[in-house]
Amino acid sequence: MIAIFDLDGTLADTLYDLADATNYGLEKLCYPIHPYESYKQFVGNGVQKLCYRALPENRKDDTEKLLEIFSEYYGTHFLDKTKLYDGMKKCLDILKENNVTLAVATNKPQNFARQIVNKLLPEFDFVKVLGGCEERPKKPDTAIINEILSVLPADNKVFMIGDSNVDIQTAKNAGISSIGCAWGFRGVEELTKAGADFIADTPEDIADFILK
Repeated sequence: MIAIFDLDGTLADTLYDLADATNYGLEKLCYPIHPYESYKQFVGNGVQKLCYRALPENRKDDTEKLLEIFSEYYGTHFLDKTKLYDGMKKCLDILKENNVTLAVATNKPQNFARQIVNKLLPEFDFVKVLGGCEERPKKPDTAIINEILSVLPADNKVFMIGDSNVDIQTAKNAGISSIGCAWGFRGVEELTKAGADFIADTPEDIADFILK
């Protein structure tokens, strides 16, 4: 079996560092900043889209400017407030003990994704940690899933675990099972509407769904 995890809002609560970096850039450009809660709807499709959504409606042309400032700030502050969700390490331990292959597929820039996973989960051997890059389209395109599965036996049951409709649609596009995470940025209503096969209320539920 294979468990492919999203990162932001699934494995780790990264919202505050993402919001702080974006708000820092907005302030530098003399634009209004947003409360943390607003960023739950801004994230999920990569940092360029995050910057686009955060800008005022009549200032979307400044997306690249904001992205440049965001990237410089986030590069030194991406682990200031980011932390694993409670129970996630136990979930991964259970999966590891039961020989479930672990991977990460996120739209977060790949360099940041790998640093966060290495810092927060150094004891786990993820077969691949893939993030957003110029060479591969973002989720819900299946390219990132296909790249993970290309190095694994074809006769595995595969689960995509994430907190947004992007993750659920990625699973549907790839023809694999989906587990929605109720504790994430988007909530149960979006996951249910997107058609998640399972909804996990706690990280331990993920292990139960996969193993049972």
